[in-house]
Amino acid sequence: MPPQLQASTNYQQFLRSIIGVARILQILLGAGLWAIIAANKYDGPVHFVLFVAVLFWLLTLALFFITLLGKQDLVPLVGGDRWLTTNAAHDLVAALLYLPAIGVMAYKTERSAYCNVEHYKHPCPYKAYLAASTFSCLCASAYFLSAVYGSCRKCRGEQTVF
Repeated sequence: MPPQLQASTNYQQFLRSIIGVARILQILLGAGLWAIIAANKYDGPVHFVLFVAVLFWLLTLALFFITLLGKQDLVPLVGGDRWLTTNAAHDLVAALLYLPAIGVMAYKTERSAYCNVEHYKHPCPYKAYLAASTFSCLCASAYFLSAVYGSCRKCRGEQTVF
């Protein structure tokens, strides 16, 4: 099989795998989360949520493209045979850091619920915080499910991400 055809097959195989679909979902949900936060006025602990969202969006994007291009062997220390473990650990840490982000967004949503009335004249962040809370929950779920799936694959003795 020519190298170009094999690379095309690897791309398709990765994009159709559970990990590939999860990565795309994580990238889209993470981008949605930080876009919602950044597009609205935020303060205080929401900075942490924005930090978590942007950090893991960038890391997930890097993992996605490294795996898509099949270059995990070039990553020092955590690549090669450790790539599946690296992905599972990344997903677990992301899920764990999204938990306080969910708490922060739920708290901020509850604190701004007073302005969610029909004739309130001032800017109200309630809907933005509610959407960010929802996206935080979805992101945490996507990362957690991906971590569990990667850990199960590792426990079965598999070495590849897909």
